[in-house]
Amino acid sequence: MFENNYCNIENVSPREIYEAINHKEILKILLDKIAKKEKLSNELLLEINQTINNNIMYVGGYRLGSIRIVGSEKKFPLPDELDKKMQIFINNYNDLLINDITMEDIAKMHMTYENIHPFPDGNERTGRLLINYLLLQKNMCPIVIPVSIRKNYMEALENNDIEKLTKIFTDLQQKELERINDFKN
Repeated sequence: MFENNYCNIENVSPREIYEAINHKEILKILLDKIAKKEKLSNELLLEINQTINNNIMYVGGYRLGSIRIVGSEKKFPLPDELDKKMQIFINNYNDLLINDITMEDIAKMHMTYENIHPFPDGNERTGRLLINYLLLQKNMCPIVIPVSIRKNYMEALENNDIEKLTKIFTDLQQKELERINDFKN
């Protein structure tokens, strides 16, 4: 067990510790970029993924090989298709920054990203950060996907179920808004 003045950590892998540290670091970076109203770019996307993988795995860019997710039947784009697919994704993402958006738009964006799965590691973490980067830039409440609903979330992604994913995101956002209001009171 690791103990200090702030927390007790028991039965946690080094990877989980690095993921938490890296997440804190990228949140600082993204909040700064939100304040500057920076759009998503290929460079920012790479910075997000590299930062969340710091001390876990070196990721120098998009994956160079095919990818398969255990338990998934999905087929992902081949490496030579990634640059084009990601440029289209980035353009569409930035269009969402300009227009009014709905939670369905967020769900579609996230589904598109997860169906490309451009990196060798950290795609889900990167994808969830992209959700909140967009929500915060639109001055909307961010969401947190807790472990308790991970199975439903993963099923929605596996089945390309936009309606289910939209409902999950809407419910999570409502819970976060309630938490914020409780905190204020």
